[in-house]
Amino acid sequence: MEFISTLWLQFLATLPLFILILLGYLAIKVGRWQKTITDSLTKFTFYIAFPIMLFQIMSHFSEHSHIDITLLIVFFGSSFIVFAIGCVIASKIFKLNGSESTLFAMGGIYTNTVFVGIPIIKMLIGDNAIPIVAIIVIFNALILWTLASVSIEFVQIGKLSFRSVSKALKNVSKNPIIIGIFAGMLVNYSGLPLPTFINQSTKMVSDMTAPLSLIVLGMGLAEYKIRDDLVITAAICLLKLFILPMVTYILGKLLGLPLLELQVMVVLSSVSIAINCYMMARQFEVLQGPIASSLLISTALSSITTPLILSIMMQLPFTLA
Repeated sequence: MEFISTLWLQFLATLPLFILILLGYLAIKVGRWQKTITDSLTKFTFYIAFPIMLFQIMSHFSEHSHIDITLLIVFFGSSFIVFAIGCVIASKIFKLNGSESTLFAMGGIYTNTVFVGIPIIKMLIGDNAIPIVAIIVIFNALILWTLASVSIEFVQIGKLSFRSVSKALKNVSKNPIIIGIFAGMLVNYSGLPLPTFINQSTKMVSDMTAPLSLIVLGMGLAEYKIRDDLVITAAICLLKLFILPMVTYILGKLLGLPLLELQVMVVLSSVSIAINCYMMARQFEVLQGPIASSLLISTALSSITTPLILSIMMQLPFTLA
């Protein structure tokens, strides 16, 4: 009964996500909105809303002063391992090109830390786990957006050299997401407080970014059929919901994470794919259908798999030392 109750609470926690996705879907299917509207809203979300949201987060970076480097190594180390596995699967099994392989692998590691991860961890583990999640949230977009951008730039340039690295980094530096992150960090470390009117304005945009992104996702889903590239979609969900938390658990055990931190890292890695990954797919015009479908399916499946993984992990041998 406790397990069923947990599943029901998790379903209620994710229900608003599905309602906003459905709203965007119906706007296209029932409202007959043109594709140009979806493209315009996607462009606004990527070039304005997301950078401002990340600027808002990073400008308050110092509020999370205690950063455990082991947590970052476990979470992002496991992400890099699964990213490499995903690239191999995409290229060798599905015969995808470089850019497609990058987005395939990114779908297997990009966790919805904010809009699904935080509510779920608060419900399953408790409020004392939230500061641990906050550390990951701070670095998540910075590291994974940079990883995806640099990978795709290398693929498009075609070879690895000092010139190609310089060009890739130059192009990445023009990415509005990266600009938003580093601008926020610059403000944070300058020690100068943001004027109230700027802080409030960026906070308002930050608050609307999540629902707007979900609506845009629903609009994008209306352009694709979930049954299209279903094998690729299933493989992405398998990487994200099962392989990533398994690798995270193993790495966390090897590095001796305490029980609470290990639980948080594994549960966080087991939740659904982030909306940011779909925004990447639209921005780079790669695997938009499979990424959109895997986002929707992984969100639904994680309502069952996440509490199941936590229950299994609690039964595994664990040593606090």
